[in-house]
Amino acid sequence: MLRVKLISIGDEILIGQIVNSNASVISSKLYSSGIPVEKVVTIGDAEEPLLKELGDSLNNFDITIITGGLGPTHDDLTKPVLVKFFNDELISDEKVLIHIKDFFAKRNVKMPDANFEQALVPRNSRIIWNANGTAPGIWIEKNDKVIIALPGVPHEMIVMMDNDVLKLLYDKFSGKINNNLKSKTILTTGIGESVLAEMIGDVGTFIGDCKLAFLPSPYGVRLRIDANGKSEKESYDKIYAIENKLKNKIGKYIYGENSDILEKIVGDLLKKKNLSLSVAESCTGGLISSRLTDKSGSSEYFKGGICTYSNYSKIYLLDVNILTIEKLGAVNEETAIEMALNVKAKFQSDIGISTTGIAGPTGGTPDKPVGLVWIGYSDNEKTFARKFLFGDNRNIVKIRASQMALEILRQKLI
Repeated sequence: MLRVKLISIGDEILIGQIVNSNASVISSKLYSSGIPVEKVVTIGDAEEPLLKELGDSLNNFDITIITGGLGPTHDDLTKPVLVKFFNDELISDEKVLIHIKDFFAKRNVKMPDANFEQALVPRNSRIIWNANGTAPGIWIEKNDKVIIALPGVPHEMIVMMDNDVLKLLYDKFSGKINNNLKSKTILTTGIGESVLAEMIGDVGTFIGDCKLAFLPSPYGVRLRIDANGKSEKESYDKIYAIENKLKNKIGKYIYGENSDILEKIVGDLLKKKNLSLSVAESCTGGLISSRLTDKSGSSEYFKGGICTYSNYSKIYLLDVNILTIEKLGAVNEETAIEMALNVKAKFQSDIGISTTGIAGPTGGTPDKPVGLVWIGYSDNEKTFARKFLFGDNRNIVKIRASQMALEILRQKLI
């Protein structure tokens, strides 16, 4: 099996200023292509650590992918270090230079002198085209090992992986790639990891030589099934058998698979049924509306949303009965119901949903603790509100509330 290592470069990663999302994305793409990553290393913007890791790569790994350090500033050291390590030299690539000049010209921005250096590449390397930026990727082969350097900017790196890197790796290592290594992720929501595990029971009774991983997040628990059969068909057959077992045990909590997103699933259902939606949000602060409108074409079914965060706005913008607020407060079943009913009426939509709660960390009481959220739902046949406790972390409460509101909507639509 191929041995693969990732090297992420950047002081900003080491000090926690940014999350190393590039390693996650690359690992996922490689795994899906039958090239699992064995090791991930993060180093700072310094020459010696990279030289050390390159030495380790040539001695122990078939493929090494580096991200970061290809920019035009003084701390971008990847190219100079590669040249030093491989005893090479930098030369200017005319096509890359034309692309960089055109990149700035299209934006009507004068090209800084520093960007001329981005057209310099190691003489004994292959260029990986960067359609979304100015730093080309670099492919170097040595002793049948491959070293790849990509920009650290995620949207540049992702396109380069998809358009070129994966294909180049497959062409070079096709005889060594494990095409029978397959995986599938089952997406659940509305249930915690421990309760889910209890419902599933002893996985050893049905997974055989496969793997089942529990991956919790505020959006729900992902269940990843890994199979490695003697053929692609055998691997998929194993996965489908496990998936069917899971559906029989926890089917009501499963909303999708792999890269599915709940707001897209809901949007597609609304579009298919020719139904419209409006949203009234308090504790989620517009998060549901934001998630729904992330999908292009959402105007076909999403009529609008109102973020009625204060009691005043609930009363005067959403027509919640002032007596309801005075008697029961903002966080209760009746307020959630009125919010869902009234937003539906205001936007003349087929469905209205609402959230009202205490996201914290302050504002909780013994009767209404931090994390308490009421979610309202109203359509032309039924109106109700449900009570939830989502914990005491403000951001997680908002995410869980938005996810549950969308899941309630999905359940009604199916």
